[in-house]
Amino acid sequence: MKIKKYAMRMALVLAAMAVALLSAQAQFGRRGGFGRRFMSSDQIPEEHRAEQEMMEKAINPEFREDTFTFARLIFANYEPSSQFGGGRLWLDDTPDADLNAIYRLHLVTSLKVRPGLHFINITAKEMNNYPFVYLATAGRVIFTEDEATDLRNYLLNGGFLMADDFWGDLQWEHFREQMHRVLPGHEPVEITLDHRIFHTVFDFKKSPQIPSVGSYLSYLQSYDPGWDYNEKGHDPRYYAIYDDKQRMIALICHNNHYGDGWEHEGDDPRYFDKFSEPMGYPMLINILVYTMSH
Repeated sequence: MKIKKYAMRMALVLAAMAVALLSAQAQFGRRGGFGRRFMSSDQIPEEHRAEQEMMEKAINPEFREDTFTFARLIFANYEPSSQFGGGRLWLDDTPDADLNAIYRLHLVTSLKVRPGLHFINITAKEMNNYPFVYLATAGRVIFTEDEATDLRNYLLNGGFLMADDFWGDLQWEHFREQMHRVLPGHEPVEITLDHRIFHTVFDFKKSPQIPSVGSYLSYLQSYDPGWDYNEKGHDPRYYAIYDDKQRMIALICHNNHYGDGWEHEGDDPRYFDKFSEPMGYPMLINILVYTMSH
């Protein structure tokens, strides 16, 4: 399948990727905040256009298909209850989260990154063009039968899913049930700080946790308050799903909000210094290097 060939090419690129391990400030100098409502994939905000043009010029046309693309999944069906994060859907944090994330990858790695916004449906036709897909507000999604089937085939044939942006016991159980529909027999396995994914490029001394920016600026704590933490607590939890050959095919970032860490890097120096710079971007790099090289 196309996805397998693409994943193999990207694995070679990522395995050879040199990350510029200079001072943290040299890597991720804070920029001004943007903040806006959702825009369509063909609309790039003015303040991002120069960055996008820079990224485009860095791509050799002969190897355009060997560039990394940040692809975000679209879903139409969702749990409506406010207990599951009412008001936030697949487009949460975009476009700035996506555009900031890919620009940071361009800046601090040797990886060639495709510019622009890439919103894709959960269909074989669209997903098979990308070895990596990102799912925001994972605790709300309800997959249709066709989406569950296509996502299953995508993951078992070389694709990778990063699930993000959900909190508490109810949202976890809901997403776990949805993934059981996608991958029956493949139970999410909790991974701890000794897992290689936390040390592939950047060496984490504690499991990264990124709160929503509003929660942090209001309460100065590393998790979002107000959710049900009776069973699992409010600490960050990471779960992997593996295929039959023990290849990680999904990473579930529970009690975390990476999208805000990317989108709101410029809102407040405290948030940037505590979350975006030391966790949000370094962990994304770790995830990509680990998953595309294993």
